[in-house]
Amino acid sequence: MAKYNTIAVIYGSDSSEWEVSCRSGEFVASAIDDREYNVYEIFARFGEWQLVACRRKNAMRVTFPEGARPEVDKTDFSVNVLGKRIKFDFAFIVQHGAPGETGQIQGYLEMLGVPFSSCGSYSSMIAFNKYACKSYVRGIVRCAPDLFVRQGDDLDAFCAKAAATLKFPVFVKPTQGGSSFGVTRVAEPSELLPAIQFAFTEGPMVLVEQGVEGRELTCAAWFDGKQVRALPPIEIVSDNEYFDYDAKYNGHSREICPAPVPSEVTAELQETTCRLYSFLGCKGVVRMDYILGAEGLCFLEVNTIPGMTSASLVPKMVREAGISMSEFLSQIIENS
Repeated sequence: MAKYNTIAVIYGSDSSEWEVSCRSGEFVASAIDDREYNVYEIFARFGEWQLVACRRKNAMRVTFPEGARPEVDKTDFSVNVLGKRIKFDFAFIVQHGAPGETGQIQGYLEMLGVPFSSCGSYSSMIAFNKYACKSYVRGIVRCAPDLFVRQGDDLDAFCAKAAATLKFPVFVKPTQGGSSFGVTRVAEPSELLPAIQFAFTEGPMVLVEQGVEGRELTCAAWFDGKQVRALPPIEIVSDNEYFDYDAKYNGHSREICPAPVPSEVTAELQETTCRLYSFLGCKGVVRMDYILGAEGLCFLEVNTIPGMTSASLVPKMVREAGISMSEFLSQIIENS
């Protein structure tokens, strides 16, 4: 017997990743077991939450045309459909970027007492800020050297400090963001200032991180109701200089699952991912990114709402683990 009956899948976001979020959300909604749950798809962007489709148990998916989409009542997280009030008893959050990964939507749901699929508000807030997250976990995992700058700081002085402190190439990235939006690989100090200004187009805080030569690896973990478990890791081989937006979404990379690394490296990846998951107080499925360099495993970042399209990394890991997507999502729903 399922713990919940009516699932709201929330997608779309206030960030540059909103279209990717829609693809992820639609895939998640289609894969949730319709024998166990009623599924309602909510498109949420800049404060407007609308019901775009629903699929009741053992029935066809029904879509609502633009201009006739029921508005979600945010006072109690419900919606009126054809004169019937539907109150959601679980939220599956598939919003990449703000507010789904920043802790904002989690705080709203926590105040209402509605259970949800992702990390809580505090863990989400820490994990989404790349600089804060690295500062938080630096004692338990190796991280690349970095510097942090805010919009309004003296950029000339900061660039001089970065040139003197860090080895180039470096990666300039917004502290809060994903899908490589606003990210630049900088080979020379003279290229640093425009890269920082470009990153500021995505947010007011920027991380400049020393590049680490090595193999790019990623691994995800989830709680299955009894213990935190890790999925098979993936090695990412990009055709570009790094795993940028083009490589991620336009087919310019190879994602090899399971990662062709020695068994002891696989064990370290999975153990480290589970340890970080527990240390950060994560819930749901969370993906961790690493570089395997000459000095060993180097942590890059946490993805608390990882991509969930049919071609995304986590679904590939789930398939490699021999778990059906419906079963996996049921585990997330029942144990979050």
